[in-house]
Amino acid sequence: MFRCHVCGSTQAKEVFENEVFQIDGKPVLVEHVPAMKCAHCGEETFSRETMERIRKMVHGEATPEKSVSMGVFTFA
Repeated sequence: MFRCHVCGSTQAKEVFENEVFQIDGKPVLVEHVPAMKCAHCGEETFSRETMERIRKMVHGEATPEKSVSMGVFTFA
């Protein structure tokens, strides 16, 4: 059963998101990641299984499908 760790709501829907992770100080984009999105506050939660699969992918068990250039901004 889903329970949002931010607002406590039990209402959510499955979505697929693109997420940027910092791996060894470098940004890595993972596309089409399944997540549960809270219907009340919009917080996204990834399952342990999803995070483990991502960890394995970005640490060498998969090769990137493509590379992209990324603009970097600092909000200061």
